[in-house]
Amino acid sequence: MADIIEKDPNCGYCMLDEHLDAFGIYICELSVSHLILFREQSHKGRCIVAYKDHVSEMTDLSDADRDAFYADVARASKAIHKAFNPDKVNYGSYADTGHHLHMHLVPKYKDEFEWNGVFLMNPKKKFLSDAEYREIIDRIKACL
Repeated sequence: MADIIEKDPNCGYCMLDEHLDAFGIYICELSVSHLILFREQSHKGRCIVAYKDHVSEMTDLSDADRDAFYADVARASKAIHKAFNPDKVNYGSYADTGHHLHMHLVPKYKDEFEWNGVFLMNPKKKFLSDAEYREIIDRIKACL
């Protein structure tokens, strides 16, 4: 198993600081991860579940921690389904440059943006007001 770096000072997922603010808004802590609202909201309710420590691969985790991470992903997905009723949630795990284990949860809605296709990482089409972000976060938290 690879060495786990507790926190990387240049990683938004680790520091939950201005590096994160560039693309996300912290929602809450889950059992072994952080739940983050993706600022670009072409897919209403799009979130990221990021593992609490700076690990690159799910293979860096013990079986128990990997299972707990996926339980956090499932918990967040259930909250998104309950809050927004998407037709499907897509899941993506990418970290070519950031090297921090995280999962994108992308709600998809029939007859809306990118239905029946692969989601764009950041389409830069829909950004919200602070009040609108707060409303989405409150709906997700109420459903966790």
